[in-house]
Amino acid sequence: MSEPNTPLPIRAKLFHGIGAIAFGIKDNGFAYFLLLFYTTVIGLPSALVGTALLIAMVLDALSDPIIGYWSDRTQSRWGRRHPFMYAAALPVAACYALLWNPPNWGTQGLFFYLLSMAVLIRTLITLFETPSTALLPELTSDYDERTAVQSWRLFFGWSGGTTLAIIMFGFLLVPTLEQPIGTLNRQGYATYGWLAGGIIFVAILVSALGTQRFVRYRGPEPSSSVGSLKGVFHEITETLVNRNFFALFMSSIAGAVATGLTASVAFLLLTYFWEFSSRQIFYWTSLIVVSALIGLLIAPRIAKRLGKKRAVIGLGMVAFAIQPLPIVLRLFNLLPENGDPALFPIVATINVLDLGLIIAMQAVLGSMVADLVEQSEVSTGRRNEGVFFSAMTFIRKTNQGIGIFVAGLLLQFVGFPDGVAPGTVDDSILWNLGALLVPCQLILWGLMLWALVYYQIDKEAHAAHLSQLGRE
Repeated sequence: MSEPNTPLPIRAKLFHGIGAIAFGIKDNGFAYFLLLFYTTVIGLPSALVGTALLIAMVLDALSDPIIGYWSDRTQSRWGRRHPFMYAAALPVAACYALLWNPPNWGTQGLFFYLLSMAVLIRTLITLFETPSTALLPELTSDYDERTAVQSWRLFFGWSGGTTLAIIMFGFLLVPTLEQPIGTLNRQGYATYGWLAGGIIFVAILVSALGTQRFVRYRGPEPSSSVGSLKGVFHEITETLVNRNFFALFMSSIAGAVATGLTASVAFLLLTYFWEFSSRQIFYWTSLIVVSALIGLLIAPRIAKRLGKKRAVIGLGMVAFAIQPLPIVLRLFNLLPENGDPALFPIVATINVLDLGLIIAMQAVLGSMVADLVEQSEVSTGRRNEGVFFSAMTFIRKTNQGIGIFVAGLLLQFVGFPDGVAPGTVDDSILWNLGALLVPCQLILWGLMLWALVYYQIDKEAHAAHLSQLGRE
């Protein structure tokens, strides 16, 4: 265990961040490839695939607070979090590899195979991710250093998922003699499964082993053993009845819905609204790593200069003003026409900068969650890092689904056609889509920033909480 008042070494920040690669790979694979693979390659009806993934998402969201609470109350020679992290490594890696190598069963068998794998993977990732993110307050109590630690985690999470997507598009989903359409190359998905599973296993073990010796505070001994399920949820509720948490809670709901909405229409806009080529979309995906680097570099600096709440609100105001700018310019015919060589660099540059600001904002928000821990401990006598971080993960998972639902309503309202080629969609449909999407995004992002006004923990308040706990 390192000394509590010394700066956290850079290697500790790297080890903690590397763990996010596992979640990034899983999140990216589920978001972009899983539906495509099981419907177009395996041949499972899309309604069954959607049903399986919805059930898995609901069960996963419900497991978050239980695992968070469980890790808060665990006492072992490895600490509170690490037993869960070690336990998840091999099972989640194996299940992720098997997900992309399904057996040749009938429709019913494949449905239950997909359902089982999806539930197992989501639950096992939670078994690692919730305790791993909850390590942040245990690694450092320093107000500014927490933002730096969280920035590294966001960098690895975004970069890890993106790198695997680049490998998929660039090297695995390629045409062969047997399958001339790259996205239908079953062997490419199978190879991806084994490769991704191996990287997930290594990332979890490296993160768990690397952070083990840097844990500085493991929490008080639980006053009693875990009681009934009702008692567990009562204690969780008691912990979460916190004004500052409620501000983050409401902000995260609006942000998660906006994120789900934006992600759901992203590739549709790239393909139909902007009519970018497959190669341009590949470059677009690759540039996410640059955005992650921007977020890593600016988040700690802005948070230290402005304070966390002002930093998030400032970053958000700039980011959410930039985000809809290309669509607004297109609606008023102020951008080059589709196919013009100048269009892609303009739109891609704006997106790289905007996403970098959003990633920086997410890093500071994660650090703000960590600062709730000491305030709550002053009030309740308990350290509940796992409960707080699992609650934020729960919000993100459930409300991104609402964003996807809203995206579906928008597409239905404007009459967007199914299965059409780029360049054949009526201009009025595309105009209406852009004109509806932008206000929806701005309203949701605005609600997100407005809720943060009620968050009141600044650097001075955090120092006062540490002083009350005798951990200055």
